[in-house]
Amino acid sequence: MKRIVLLLLGVFLVLSCEQETSNEISNQTSESLDSQKLLSISEINSYIEGELKQNGDLVWLNAPAVVLWSAAMHSGNIISIGYGEKGQSFSVQRSPELIAVKNNILDIVGSTEAQDKSSVIQQEDKVLNFVDVEVTKLETIIALQKADKIRYIDTFYTAYLKEDNTQQKDFGCVQSGENINGNDYRVISPNAWLPWNFDIHKVSQAWNYSTGAGITVGLIDTGLSANQSLLGNNFNDGASSGRFVQRFGTYIDSPWWWSNNVDGPNDRCGHGTSMASALASPRNDDGMPVGVAYNSSLVSYRGTADVVLEDYHERKGVSNALKALGNRSDVKIISMSIGYPWSIGNVKDAVRYAYGKGKMVIAAGGTSTSFTNWYGVIFPASMSETVAVTGIKDNGYNRCSNCHDGSKIDFTIVMQRAGDSGRNVPVIGFNSGARNYVGGSSVATATTAGIAALVWARNPNMTRSQVLDKLKRAGEFYPNRNSKFGYGNIDALKAVQ
Repeated sequence: MKRIVLLLLGVFLVLSCEQETSNEISNQTSESLDSQKLLSISEINSYIEGELKQNGDLVWLNAPAVVLWSAAMHSGNIISIGYGEKGQSFSVQRSPELIAVKNNILDIVGSTEAQDKSSVIQQEDKVLNFVDVEVTKLETIIALQKADKIRYIDTFYTAYLKEDNTQQKDFGCVQSGENINGNDYRVISPNAWLPWNFDIHKVSQAWNYSTGAGITVGLIDTGLSANQSLLGNNFNDGASSGRFVQRFGTYIDSPWWWSNNVDGPNDRCGHGTSMASALASPRNDDGMPVGVAYNSSLVSYRGTADVVLEDYHERKGVSNALKALGNRSDVKIISMSIGYPWSIGNVKDAVRYAYGKGKMVIAAGGTSTSFTNWYGVIFPASMSETVAVTGIKDNGYNRCSNCHDGSKIDFTIVMQRAGDSGRNVPVIGFNSGARNYVGGSSVATATTAGIAALVWARNPNMTRSQVLDKLKRAGEFYPNRNSKFGYGNIDALKAVQ
């Protein structure tokens, strides 16, 4: 299991000691193509860090050709090309114009790479307008960057992220149970634990009006533990009834680009299980933590192995999960406590597809180490189509120890004790009978998805924009918007009234 955590996640950056300027890198594109000088990892990382600090995002399409080519060479030689007009992320039936654009891409790659056109494609999506191809030559990148109607060119370069030896227990993959401080919950009928932060957001009072019944929430994460019965056969337990839980898998656990062996729906990390608990754990009679929308139905997709979308199959898994949930008429909300430091084209296309189907996509603003406290809201929370959430401490508007904030944040959830960064939100554990804490913008996101489910269940005929408006009006700063924390803490009681 990978030990990386960004977004809830933990982004660990390779901070290069070499300070090569963008001009120096750009000048290398003028070198003879015959030499095809491959940039080092530290040179590529220096470029990436400069782009993130200056622009808050990395757009590979706009990078110097030698940078984009070198990044591709360091990451399996595969690039993903989004085609069409700006914003033309998907199409149910491709027009002749779109087909012509795609064929032009294949002609370019086939010609410069000296490949047969029929063998150029590595992967192609039937709905989203992108195609994956293998490249080896700088000439190919230069030609593609000059071509018309290319929306993005992505690599699968991940060397900018690295593992950190100081793994924190409240982020990423956790399967062991923990002892919960007695001040971090109170017992409610019929013998369930109410997490301490629910009272701050008036969740238990909101339950007098709505418990999420009749609403289905989609969760894209690391799946649900097969060992946790409260997210399985006992999903209807105690005061929770009349709902269902479904689990699917779109993540392919394989090193081969073309493999289609889906790894299954079961959590092997623990993160997805924790998010499901905060969102919809039953109001049980077993002495276990309850979720916000304890009568909502849940559809879980294991789209990723952990919280950082750096792997080819993780991005494909999340993209496919978004399409599948977008196609379900019963799903109103999609919760995503996962992400990446910069935009990913095919995931962005899939978010827009789900958004176009009327779904409210709620995403984590980001959770990182102290080494990245300069970094803003991560992807896909950085998208205008998503609702971005972060976590704060219980002593005012101070972001949690590792949470991101910024102008793109829409809401906040109190989820960390100011005096103890390890005391976050109690949730049911990876195994039945276990409990643990979970923190970061991850749990803030799942909590917000639960509150949105309460509001939508109370107002089942409302549109996404109307439900979002009720959430905004229930924000502490409404009608104003804070520069770092959006509309602030959500008052769940006010939101459902």
